Amino acid sequence: MRCIRCDRPICPECQRPSAVGFQCPDDVAAGASSVRTPRTLFGSPVRSGLGSGAFPFVTYGLIAVNVLVYLIAAFGPGGNLLDDTGTKLFNQWDLWPNAIGVSHEYYRLLTSAFLHLSLVHIGLNMYALYVLGPGLERAMGRWRFSAVYLLSALGGSVCVLCFGAPNSAVAGASTAIFGLFAAAWLLTRVTGASTRPLTVVIVINVVFTLSVPGISKLGHLGGFIIGGLATLALLGWQLRPANPRIVSLRTQLAGLAAILFVLLAATVIRADSLNSAPPQNLGVAVSAPIAPPGPTVSYPQGYAPLGRTTSV
Repeated sequence: MRCIRCDRPICPECQRPSAVGFQCPDDVAAGASSVRTPRTLFGSPVRSGLGSGAFPFVTYGLIAVNVLVYLIAAFGPGGNLLDDTGTKLFNQWDLWPNAIGVSHEYYRLLTSAFLHLSLVHIGLNMYALYVLGPGLERAMGRWRFSAVYLLSALGGSVCVLCFGAPNSAVAGASTAIFGLFAAAWLLTRVTGASTRPLTVVIVINVVFTLSVPGISKLGHLGGFIIGGLATLALLGWQLRPANPRIVSLRTQLAGLAAILFVLLAATVIRADSLNSAPPQNLGVAVSAPIAPPGPTVSYPQGYAPLGRTTSV
């Protein structure tokens, strides 16, 4: 038996069946190396099936981290499964603009996106992540999906920091979820599929945000805008369904870096403004704080968090 390509003799154990005849292992390997890996619009290798490459590790990992943080807070002193807002962890991690301006606790911009106020709150957010995450993760790839998720969470927090009440507290993953809504809508638009079903879902969520008290409108808005901008950066700022092109990795990284730079610059400017402004000019009076701040934080008079934490 001879190889159909190189005409070299091959033993029965080494022969590989082809469309016509058999090939030797060397020619099979050479042919496989010349086949280009199919990629998505974001430049990620196409993954399908149930293999490890197609499994949405990042999505399920984010769900696990959110649930774990909720359980740790809920079972801490002063907390329970129905309400964890009075625990030490919650009050050290949620987004208090004055804590960033006065004590420079910038980590709250991201840690607040892993906190939730109740079982209903975390249940709704994690269900949305479970529905939206796997498809977007397969299309974007793991690191791009992670970048859009985290930038959306940061964008929502920065929007609250810059335009929200300095004495109010905000927590929740909806900043990132709304960023994923924007990413899913843009991906649907670029691929030429109908955006109507997703538009209806987004409109329902917007109506819910505007009509239900205790929900951070700024957090949702900021997450949606930054999630959309991050997705556009990965797509090369193109929205044409016809013949979309895959942009280079360098261009994608530059776009994401520019968005991150703007968010960080806005954070620094707003933190400096909060730090220099006198308490009486902040526009919000102190009223019934959730709990005293952590033992390592001391807030000046007038800078304590206001009332109940707002959900996002």
